[in-house]
Amino acid sequence: MNDYVAPLQLLNNKVILITGAGDGIGAEAAKTYAKYGATCILLGRTVSKLESVYDDIVNAGGAEPAIVPLDLKGATPSHYQQMAQTIIDQFGRLDGVLHNASVLGHLSAFKDIDSQEWQDVMHTNVNGMVFMTQALIPALEKADKASVIFTTSSVGRKGRAFWGTYAVSKFATEGVMQTLADEYQNKSLRFNCINPGGTRTNMRAQAFPAENPNTLKTPADIMPMYLYLMGDDSSDVNGQSLDCQPKR
Repeated sequence: MNDYVAPLQLLNNKVILITGAGDGIGAEAAKTYAKYGATCILLGRTVSKLESVYDDIVNAGGAEPAIVPLDLKGATPSHYQQMAQTIIDQFGRLDGVLHNASVLGHLSAFKDIDSQEWQDVMHTNVNGMVFMTQALIPALEKADKASVIFTTSSVGRKGRAFWGTYAVSKFATEGVMQTLADEYQNKSLRFNCINPGGTRTNMRAQAFPAENPNTLKTPADIMPMYLYLMGDDSSDVNGQSLDCQPKR
Protein backbone atom coordinates (compact mmCIF):
# COMPACT_ATOMS: atom_id res chain seq x y z
CA MET A 1 0.00 0.00 0.00
CA ASN A 2 2.91 2.35 0.60
CA ASP A 3 4.05 1.50 -2.93
CA TYR A 4 0.55 1.98 -4.33
CA VAL A 5 0.47 3.56 -7.78
CA ALA A 6 -2.86 5.29 -8.24
CA PRO A 7 -4.55 5.59 -11.62
CA LEU A 8 -4.95 9.24 -12.57
CA GLN A 9 -8.73 8.91 -12.61
CA LEU A 10 -8.81 7.39 -9.09
CA LEU A 11 -10.78 10.23 -7.50
CA ASN A 12 -12.65 11.59 -10.52
CA ASN A 13 -15.96 13.22 -9.52
CA LYS A 14 -15.34 12.60 -5.83
CA VAL A 15 -15.95 15.33 -3.25
CA ILE A 16 -13.47 15.14 -0.38
CA LEU A 17 -13.17 17.21 2.79
CA ILE A 18 -9.71 17.68 4.27
CA THR A 19 -9.24 19.19 7.73
CA GLY A 20 -6.05 21.01 8.57
CA ALA A 21 -5.71 21.66 4.84
CA GLY A 22 -3.63 24.83 5.15
CA ASP A 23 -0.21 23.25 5.47
CA GLY A 24 1.76 20.07 6.10
CA ILE A 25 0.16 16.73 5.36
CA GLY A 26 -3.31 18.26 4.95
CA ALA A 27 -2.19 20.68 2.25
CA GLU A 28 -0.26 17.96 0.43
CA ALA A 29 -3.22 15.58 0.61
CA ALA A 30 -5.58 18.21 -0.78
CA LYS A 31 -3.29 18.95 -3.71
CA THR A 32 -2.75 15.24 -4.34
CA TYR A 33 -6.46 14.41 -4.20
CA ALA A 34 -7.16 17.26 -6.62
CA LYS A 35 -4.45 15.98 -8.98
CA TYR A 36 -6.25 12.65 -9.10
CA GLY A 37 -9.60 14.19 -9.94
CA ALA A 38 -11.28 15.16 -6.66
CA THR A 39 -13.10 18.35 -5.82
CA CYS A 40 -11.63 19.29 -2.45
CA ILE A 41 -13.21 21.09 0.48
CA LEU A 42 -10.38 22.79 2.34
CA LEU A 43 -11.04 23.24 6.07
CA GLY A 44 -8.63 25.09 8.34
CA ARG A 45 -8.32 28.00 10.70
CA THR A 46 -6.02 30.30 8.65
CA VAL A 47 -7.68 31.71 5.55
CA SER A 48 -4.44 32.85 3.90
CA LYS A 49 -3.01 29.32 4.06
CA LEU A 50 -6.19 27.82 2.63
CA GLU A 51 -6.13 30.38 -0.17
CA SER A 52 -2.55 29.40 -1.00
CA VAL A 53 -3.54 25.74 -1.30
CA TYR A 54 -6.57 26.81 -3.36
CA ASP A 55 -4.28 28.69 -5.76
CA ASP A 56 -1.89 25.74 -6.05
CA ILE A 57 -4.76 23.42 -6.97
CA VAL A 58 -6.31 25.75 -9.53
CA ASN A 59 -2.95 26.65 -11.08
CA ALA A 60 -2.20 22.94 -11.49
CA GLY A 61 -5.45 22.46 -13.40
CA GLY A 62 -7.47 20.88 -10.60
CA ALA A 63 -11.15 21.40 -9.91
CA GLU A 64 -11.92 24.61 -8.03
CA PRO A 65 -11.90 23.80 -4.31
CA ALA A 66 -14.24 25.12 -1.64
CA ILE A 67 -12.81 26.86 1.43
CA VAL A 68 -14.23 26.43 4.94
CA PRO A 69 -12.47 28.67 7.50
CA LEU A 70 -13.13 26.98 10.85
CA ASP A 71 -11.15 26.66 14.06
CA LEU A 72 -11.98 23.30 15.63
CA LYS A 73 -11.02 24.65 19.04
CA GLY A 74 -13.99 27.01 19.07
CA ALA A 75 -16.43 25.09 16.87
CA THR A 76 -19.65 23.60 18.22
CA PRO A 77 -21.87 20.77 16.93
CA SER A 78 -24.16 23.35 15.33
CA HIS A 79 -21.26 24.67 13.23
CA TYR A 80 -20.65 21.17 11.90
CA GLN A 81 -24.35 20.61 11.22
CA GLN A 82 -24.51 23.84 9.22
CA MET A 83 -21.38 22.88 7.29
CA ALA A 84 -22.77 19.44 6.49
CA GLN A 85 -26.02 20.88 5.20
CA THR A 86 -24.10 23.33 3.01
CA ILE A 87 -22.11 20.43 1.54
CA ILE A 88 -25.29 18.52 0.75
CA ASP A 89 -26.89 21.61 -0.77
CA GLN A 90 -23.84 22.44 -2.90
CA PHE A 91 -22.51 19.00 -3.84
CA GLY A 92 -25.32 16.56 -3.07
CA ARG A 93 -23.04 14.16 -1.20
CA LEU A 94 -19.61 13.69 0.33
CA ASP A 95 -17.31 10.90 -0.90
CA GLY A 96 -14.53 11.19 1.65
CA VAL A 97 -13.13 12.89 4.73
CA LEU A 98 -9.52 13.14 5.83
CA HIS A 99 -9.39 14.07 9.51
CA ASN A 100 -5.90 15.55 9.52
CA ALA A 101 -6.20 18.53 11.88
CA SER A 102 -4.86 18.09 15.39
CA VAL A 103 -2.77 19.88 17.98
CA LEU A 104 0.13 18.54 20.02
CA GLY A 105 0.05 20.45 23.28
CA HIS A 106 3.15 20.54 25.45
CA LEU A 107 5.12 17.42 26.25
CA SER A 108 5.27 17.09 30.03
CA ALA A 109 5.03 14.68 32.92
CA PHE A 110 1.47 13.49 33.38
CA LYS A 111 1.24 15.12 36.82
CA ASP A 112 2.14 18.48 35.27
CA ILE A 113 -0.44 18.51 32.45
CA ASP A 114 -2.25 21.84 32.44
CA SER A 115 -5.99 21.36 32.80
CA GLN A 116 -6.91 24.02 30.23
CA GLU A 117 -4.45 22.65 27.68
CA TRP A 118 -5.86 19.16 28.24
CA GLN A 119 -9.35 20.44 27.46
CA ASP A 120 -8.15 22.39 24.41
CA VAL A 121 -6.33 19.39 22.92
CA MET A 122 -9.26 17.06 23.57
CA HIS A 123 -11.71 19.54 22.10
CA THR A 124 -9.72 19.81 18.87
CA ASN A 125 -8.42 16.26 18.52
CA VAL A 126 -11.41 14.33 19.86
CA ASN A 127 -14.59 16.37 20.31
CA GLY A 128 -14.26 18.27 17.04
CA MET A 129 -13.48 15.07 15.16
CA VAL A 130 -16.46 13.28 16.72
CA PHE A 131 -19.00 16.05 16.27
CA MET A 132 -17.87 16.72 12.71
CA THR A 133 -18.08 13.05 11.79
CA GLN A 134 -21.56 12.77 13.29
CA ALA A 135 -22.73 15.75 11.25
CA LEU A 136 -21.15 14.50 8.01
CA ILE A 137 -22.44 10.93 8.09
CA PRO A 138 -25.73 11.78 6.28
CA ALA A 139 -23.72 13.38 3.44
CA LEU A 140 -21.33 10.41 3.35
CA GLU A 141 -24.22 7.96 3.20
CA LYS A 142 -25.41 9.64 -0.01
CA ALA A 143 -22.23 8.53 -1.82
CA ASP A 144 -21.99 5.19 -3.61
CA LYS A 145 -18.76 4.46 -1.73
CA ALA A 146 -17.29 6.72 0.93
CA SER A 147 -14.09 6.68 2.96
CA VAL A 148 -13.28 8.39 6.25
CA ILE A 149 -9.62 8.50 7.26
CA PHE A 150 -8.57 9.42 10.79
CA THR A 151 -5.00 10.41 11.67
CA THR A 152 -3.41 8.39 14.43
CA SER A 153 0.08 8.02 15.90
CA SER A 154 2.32 5.35 17.37
CA VAL A 155 1.71 6.98 20.77
CA GLY A 156 -2.00 6.30 20.28
CA ARG A 157 -1.31 2.58 20.27
CA LYS A 158 1.25 2.34 23.05
CA GLY A 159 1.48 5.13 25.60
CA ARG A 160 4.73 7.01 25.86
CA ALA A 161 6.13 8.95 28.79
CA PHE A 162 5.56 12.72 28.63
CA TRP A 163 3.17 12.45 25.67
CA GLY A 164 0.08 12.05 27.86
CA THR A 165 -2.33 14.61 26.39
CA TYR A 166 -1.62 13.92 22.73
CA ALA A 167 -1.32 10.15 23.26
CA VAL A 168 -4.68 9.90 25.01
CA SER A 169 -6.32 11.91 22.22
CA LYS A 170 -4.94 9.45 19.66
CA PHE A 171 -6.03 6.42 21.70
CA ALA A 172 -9.50 8.00 21.51
CA THR A 173 -9.11 8.45 17.75
CA GLU A 174 -8.38 4.74 17.34
CA GLY A 175 -11.43 3.92 19.45
CA VAL A 176 -13.74 6.17 17.43
CA MET A 177 -12.51 4.59 14.20
CA GLN A 178 -12.96 1.04 15.47
CA THR A 179 -16.45 1.77 16.78
CA LEU A 180 -17.63 3.33 13.53
CA ALA A 181 -15.98 0.65 11.40
CA ASP A 182 -17.87 -2.03 13.32
CA GLU A 183 -21.16 -0.16 13.03
CA TYR A 184 -20.73 0.21 9.26
CA GLN A 185 -19.30 -3.21 8.53
CA ASN A 186 -20.38 -4.51 5.11
CA LYS A 187 -21.81 -1.12 4.15
CA SER A 188 -20.71 1.46 1.59
CA LEU A 189 -19.12 3.73 4.22
CA ARG A 190 -15.76 2.70 5.67
CA PHE A 191 -13.48 4.04 8.42
CA ASN A 192 -9.73 3.60 8.83
CA CYS A 193 -6.72 5.24 10.49
CA ILE A 194 -3.41 6.33 9.03
CA ASN A 195 -0.26 6.77 11.09
CA PRO A 196 1.98 9.02 8.96
CA GLY A 197 5.08 8.35 11.07
CA GLY A 198 7.88 10.86 11.42
CA THR A 199 7.23 13.39 8.65
CA ARG A 200 8.68 16.81 7.86
CA THR A 201 5.94 18.98 9.37
CA ASN A 202 5.67 21.86 11.83
CA MET A 203 4.16 19.56 14.46
CA ARG A 204 7.08 17.17 14.19
CA ALA A 205 9.50 20.07 14.59
CA GLN A 206 7.59 21.21 17.67
CA ALA A 207 7.88 17.75 19.23
CA PHE A 208 11.52 17.16 18.21
CA PRO A 209 13.20 20.57 17.89
CA ALA A 210 16.72 19.12 17.75
CA GLU A 211 15.94 16.68 14.94
CA ASN A 212 17.34 17.25 11.47
CA PRO A 213 14.22 17.56 9.27
CA ASN A 214 16.17 16.43 6.23
CA THR A 215 16.28 12.93 7.71
CA LEU A 216 12.48 12.71 7.51
CA LYS A 217 10.14 11.89 4.67
CA THR A 218 8.14 14.77 3.25
CA PRO A 219 4.33 14.78 3.17
CA ALA A 220 4.54 14.07 -0.58
CA ASP A 221 6.54 10.90 0.12
CA ILE A 222 3.70 9.32 2.12
CA MET A 223 0.79 10.16 -0.18
CA PRO A 224 0.44 6.65 -1.73
CA MET A 225 -1.28 5.42 1.45
CA TYR A 226 -3.57 8.46 1.52
CA LEU A 227 -4.58 7.85 -2.08
CA TYR A 228 -5.10 4.13 -1.53
CA LEU A 229 -7.43 4.54 1.44
CA MET A 230 -9.43 7.34 -0.16
CA GLY A 231 -9.98 5.62 -3.50
CA ASP A 232 -12.27 2.72 -4.38
CA ASP A 233 -9.35 0.27 -4.65
CA SER A 234 -9.59 0.04 -0.84
CA SER A 235 -13.37 -0.34 -0.74
CA ASP A 236 -13.05 -3.63 1.20
CA VAL A 237 -10.65 -2.16 3.80
CA ASN A 238 -12.47 -1.17 6.99
CA GLY A 239 -11.43 -0.85 10.61
CA GLN A 240 -7.69 -0.88 9.91
CA SER A 241 -4.92 1.26 11.39
CA LEU A 242 -2.18 1.47 8.78
CA ASP A 243 1.37 2.82 8.89
CA CYS A 244 2.94 4.97 6.19
CA GLN A 245 6.37 4.17 7.61
CA PRO A 246 6.08 0.75 9.29
CA LYS A 247 9.81 0.48 10.01
CA ARG A 248 10.13 3.91 11.62
